[in-house]
Amino acid sequence: MAQSSGSIEVLTENNRKTYQDPTLWRTIRTDVRRHWAIYLMALPVIAYYIIFHYGPMYGLQIAFKDFSPAKGIWGSPWIGFKHFESFFNGIYFWRLLKNTVLINLYELIFGFPAAIILALLLNEIRNSMFKRVVQTISYLPHFISIVVVAGMMVDFLGRTGLINQILESFGIEAIDFLKEAGWFRFLFVSSGIWQGIGWGSIIYLAAIATIDPTLYEAARMDGASRWKQTLHITIPGIMPTIVILFILNMGNMLTVGSEKVLLLYNPLTYETADVISTYVYRKGVLEASYSFTAAVGLFNSVVSFILIVSANSISKRLSENKLW
Repeated sequence: MAQSSGSIEVLTENNRKTYQDPTLWRTIRTDVRRHWAIYLMALPVIAYYIIFHYGPMYGLQIAFKDFSPAKGIWGSPWIGFKHFESFFNGIYFWRLLKNTVLINLYELIFGFPAAIILALLLNEIRNSMFKRVVQTISYLPHFISIVVVAGMMVDFLGRTGLINQILESFGIEAIDFLKEAGWFRFLFVSSGIWQGIGWGSIIYLAAIATIDPTLYEAARMDGASRWKQTLHITIPGIMPTIVILFILNMGNMLTVGSEKVLLLYNPLTYETADVISTYVYRKGVLEASYSFTAAVGLFNSVVSFILIVSANSISKRLSENKLW
């Protein structure tokens, strides 16, 4: 025991010396002085996260208070978990949770593989001119504003829109897509795929470009077809990228882009369109229930954190691919 205690004391003393070692701080200062331009470039990013992500965490305490702007954060009384209980026991809780999870699940099932499939298809195109044209066309929707996309959907999918005109020309009765709850999830997810598939494929194309070309040459010499090369070389080669992006997407399972939902939904589609983020907007901005919406947002963040940690742990156990 005495020997063990002495070892601990020595280890602690060594750690203290490491932290107090002037050469360590001298090395850091030298590195900063030598690469000051790189640190200067990183400064706006660091400032952004501190100001807009870590700074506002101070205000999370209003989730446990009966916040009043007149009294301020410190002056508002503590009420514990009252807002959380109100949200969990509310009549809209299960509807909001169901809609949010289903929309994200559909995007994960259909939207996430779409960019991978497009990248694999583009990689197989040998005509460089045709490949550039396809890439350009698929990238363009990403740069269209969500407001413009929503406006296009309203014009095309309205009762007198282009889609209904085509349907009526074939003798099919017009459908008011944006006023029928059953169509909302399909329209939301499909429009998101159209807008993001090209941009999302860029990172997979970059990952494919890093695969050793000699692997394909060896596979061709062994008689492997293009499909076999894709299945046994390309997909395993980009699997670490796929896993990391999948883990990050798992962290957004309770997050749906509220902007497009707000632009497209209406009281007739609340049944399938109303999600947590839009409910927070109505309660927080329109009804000024700041404490309640802070509680809902904190719940959302905690669940997202649990999901991303769980997904990373599962990936770590099943394979060598992990986010951390």
